[in-house]
Amino acid sequence: KKTLTGWASQHKGGESVKGRVYLFADEFTNYNESEIGIKAIMLLEKLGYEVIIPKHRESGRTFLSKGMLGQAKKLANANVMMLKDLVSEETPLLGLEPSAILSFRDEYPEMVNAELKESATKLSSSTMLFEEFICREADKGKITSDMFTLRPAKILLHGHCQQKAVASTAPTLKMLSLPENYRVEEIPSGCCGMAGAFGYEKEHYELSMKIGELVLLPAVRNADPDAIISAPGTSCRHQIMDGTGRHALHPVEVMYEAINN
Repeated sequence: KKTLTGWASQHKGGESVKGRVYLFADEFTNYNESEIGIKAIMLLEKLGYEVIIPKHRESGRTFLSKGMLGQAKKLANANVMMLKDLVSEETPLLGLEPSAILSFRDEYPEMVNAELKESATKLSSSTMLFEEFICREADKGKITSDMFTLRPAKILLHGHCQQKAVASTAPTLKMLSLPENYRVEEIPSGCCGMAGAFGYEKEHYELSMKIGELVLLPAVRNADPDAIISAPGTSCRHQIMDGTGRHALHPVEVMYEAINN
């Protein structure tokens, strides 16, 4: 009922104790799952960071996935222009949906107009998955395990294809292991089968479900009822729900529930 940017415009944020970050309100989080973005902001604020959603456009991922490169390039150019003078190593751009935020690292430097390539490359080096930032700050000693619950939990993680290809699931596993008694295991799955809009299309539905049934969906069905199922990708979470009836959480949601108030 309310977009992430709409909520953020009315939210009085915390002061910058440890630093400032910019959060990319990707098209999936902003419009469809704003509660995940809200929890991300509140988690970062509880950890001592000031969070700002800068002015930007959509990532262009949906256009890229359909080969509509002209439209995607326009968005890439616009985003680089809007963000190049804000984002830096000290004030990075964080993202929640891997396929959206990793566009900045993968496609943007090659896609933008020639005069923006240097800026796009510089921007890409300061663009991070949410969990990459948490791990960076943990390595600096700014985020520690004692900030989180001591209660035990078992977490099964399904990694996002784009994240596996362009980055790594290692930071996600490391972040989810910050609470002292959390035990995290990565499901040895490939693609969930949804692949953006692929699994929503009638002609691909049967194949989409067959892919999910290779590893991921049986692993979720066989999981302990008390285990937390976690997946960074919006399409992955929907495939898990539709294929098993289990509600998968974004890793940010897991960490938000784990932080000590």
